[in-house]
Amino acid sequence: MAAQRPLRVLCLAGFRQSERGFREKTGALRKALRARAELVCLSGPHPVPDAPGPEGARSDFGSCPPEEQPRGWWFSEQEADVFSALEEPAVCRGLEESLGMVAQALSRLGPFDGLLGFSQGAALAAFICALGQAGDPRFPLPRFIILVSGFCPRGLGFKESILQRPLSLPSLHVFGDTDKVIPSQESMQLASRFPGAITLTHSGGHFIPAAAAQRQAYLKFLDQFAE
Repeated sequence: MAAQRPLRVLCLAGFRQSERGFREKTGALRKALRARAELVCLSGPHPVPDAPGPEGARSDFGSCPPEEQPRGWWFSEQEADVFSALEEPAVCRGLEESLGMVAQALSRLGPFDGLLGFSQGAALAAFICALGQAGDPRFPLPRFIILVSGFCPRGLGFKESILQRPLSLPSLHVFGDTDKVIPSQESMQLASRFPGAITLTHSGGHFIPAAAAQRQAYLKFLDQFAE
């Protein structure tokens, strides 16, 4: 019997995560999924210069390789490179550039079976699916989506009426009971946009869990898409 083809998943990093850092943060998940899924990591296009580095030091972009630069998908203020998930933003600065970057990745690195997003990346992944469902040719709907510590994005840049419509694709929503960055009710609100959403909770905070219990839930979800 021929081996199953691994599912290909485009993974969108959170705010203030570098591409290398996000790969490291998803390392346990990658190991847990092994041959079931290939995770392709992507961080945002916008450097976040005020992000603390190791031991609390500030990032020095002059000596920092691009894949190690903390980045984000959009900022919530016009003049400052900051982001708050829980407040109504003045702007969604940089959003269009990020949509273009993801569209390019889908075209250049694809095809992909699914999307995975963490935190700000989860909000962006949900919005991308909403755009695809509304007919945006840049974003064909994936077969599934996994959203970790996700939330409904706020702001006029997200054309919130789109996200008011049900998103008709299989979804797994993962969030921690003690997440202080994205409270669990924010993730549950996002899950409510997906009919038939599956939720996976854990006792921890703001991270991508990959212990034995979560591994079984990921595999059970992904197995329905195996070929």
